[in-house]
Amino acid sequence: MSTEAEHTGIVYWRRSLWNGARCEPLLVTLGAGALRARDRASAVVFQADPRTVTGRLTRLGTLLLTVDGRRYDLVGRGGSMSPDPSAEQEQALADFARREAQQAPPAAQTPAVTSGAVDQLLNEGAAGRMRAWQEMLRTAGARMR
Repeated sequence: MSTEAEHTGIVYWRRSLWNGARCEPLLVTLGAGALRARDRASAVVFQADPRTVTGRLTRLGTLLLTVDGRRYDLVGRGGSMSPDPSAEQEQALADFARREAQQAPPAAQTPAVTSGAVDQLLNEGAAGRMRAWQEMLRTAGARMR
């Protein structure tokens, strides 16, 4: 992973609206002119300039992104049947957090987006995490509604 990354996080790609086992973790990285998502096997799911990405956030906190003409439904946490992030995904996230803490002053780190009490209680703050991604993508030039 590049040290130019502005933000990295694990989100879940909801490949099926009804089948929780098809909701898989993605390591998403937004960096210098690139938005990239990798699956549990480290295969690239999508990669694009964020200025070519469009999307919107639903009322329930699903970030609907269109990358190269394909729609991806991303959520802040998986279901009970969803696989856990891989050790490689977790390690990449930990490496990014360590670099971010060393390189950036606290005010310049990932923007804090507050999450409501219901989101925290029932959804582990997942909608708040997706609102943060929406704002970061917007800042990077994505066309977000």
